Amino acid sequence: MRKCLSRNEILDFSTVQQARAEGTSRVKHMTWSSGLAVTADGTGVVAHAGSVAMRLLADRVGLTGGLSSALTRRAFRPIHDRGRVLVDLAVLLSDGGEAIADIDVLRHQRQVLGPVASAPTVWRTLDELTPAAVRRVETARAKVRRLVWAQLPALPPSRVAGTDLDGTVVLDVDATLVTVHSEKEAAAATFKGGFGYHPIGVWCDNSQEMLAAMLRPGNAGSNTTADHIAVLTAAIAQVPAAHRKRLLVRADGAGLSHGLLDWLTAQDAKRARSVDYSVGFAVTEQVRTAITQVPARAWTAAVDADGGVRDGGDVAEVTDLLDLTRWPSGMRVIIRRERPHPGAQLSLFEEADGWRYQAFATNTRTGQLAFLEARHRAHARVEDRIRHAKDSGLGRFPSREFAINQAWLQVVTLAADLTAWLRLLALPASLRSCEPKALRYRLLHVPARLTRGGRQRRLRLPVTWPWADQLKAVFDAVTAIPAPT
Repeated sequence: MRKCLSRNEILDFSTVQQARAEGTSRVKHMTWSSGLAVTADGTGVVAHAGSVAMRLLADRVGLTGGLSSALTRRAFRPIHDRGRVLVDLAVLLSDGGEAIADIDVLRHQRQVLGPVASAPTVWRTLDELTPAAVRRVETARAKVRRLVWAQLPALPPSRVAGTDLDGTVVLDVDATLVTVHSEKEAAAATFKGGFGYHPIGVWCDNSQEMLAAMLRPGNAGSNTTADHIAVLTAAIAQVPAAHRKRLLVRADGAGLSHGLLDWLTAQDAKRARSVDYSVGFAVTEQVRTAITQVPARAWTAAVDADGGVRDGGDVAEVTDLLDLTRWPSGMRVIIRRERPHPGAQLSLFEEADGWRYQAFATNTRTGQLAFLEARHRAHARVEDRIRHAKDSGLGRFPSREFAINQAWLQVVTLAADLTAWLRLLALPASLRSCEPKALRYRLLHVPARLTRGGRQRRLRLPVTWPWADQLKAVFDAVTAIPAPT
């Protein structure tokens, strides 16, 4: 007679095999959890093994060594090298950590990484980042970036309307609000009714690197000229000299100021350098009057992100219809109109004719209006960069002290650089479009087993992991990077 296993019998794979051998007719209530025992005594297991590749990348491109040299102080020999501490903190943020205490994840990996600083040491390192030290860190970053870009076959082009902006480095500047939930130095009420900080940053659209950032109080102005010039100056210094010949600076309406456009015009006048700008322009009463004077035949169809005709969208130039004597010479103003989506908030002027209007200013002298408008609209990609940065440290500042939070922001830029460099130098094509969260889920957070044999350590990735081959390829690519000289 064929027997049936009881309801309460604990089953695992060997039990099922034995039951089949004995002629069991059916297996009742077989659940994966019924025999699961959990213990905290595992050895040789490394969690977040993929983040080891990120740390190895920092070493191979020379970032760790560069930061170590930048932060060396005479007669000070710390147990934990300060450049290594900053790199470990950047890896922590790239890996999804949110607090300094999360450094314990890397300390768990000491059997692979070696000694890792404790949380108090990380605090001290951030506290030691004086303005002078930060400038040395930025110099080291720029040197490493030059080496990284030199290893690329070509810098990825910024893509607009199905066309590559070959040879042009695109800098997107934008500010964002970061809410804080406790009293922190310089945190203040924001223009949106919140409370926190209002950092401003510059991202390279070609490489997705976060070139520069500045921490500001929550009540800092959105269109403060001095802050825009300062952060753009730092960002341009990060661009390797060989790639500064053709720059495009994009900003939304917050970047519209006489001071900033005058400064950009002066940069464009420098020898052997071309600096174009594309900045949002306010639709004032003067602009609205100009719109009413545009002949119907002057409106041309707008284009979408792929270069096709954009339904319900048109563009026209109103430069000759405006008084721009106070603005820099050569500035043009282009208008875009489109049929509003349901529920859109319109001004009285827009409600009158059923169109929604947006304007931007540029000094680019050539190119179709539709292309120039699509090029400006591509500035919206910076919102994704900001979102990624907030998911990698920008969204949460650890200290009550403004100086430490400013140092933390510098580490956020390091984390963004490491993620971008991993994408540029090591990720297979199938994973290059992944956002940071997807990279963590698929690559960085994979566990592995560390074994030893033949005088060598081996990090053994799970053979059943869906992306094991891709992660192995990432490690191979990182280790193949030539060591800096």
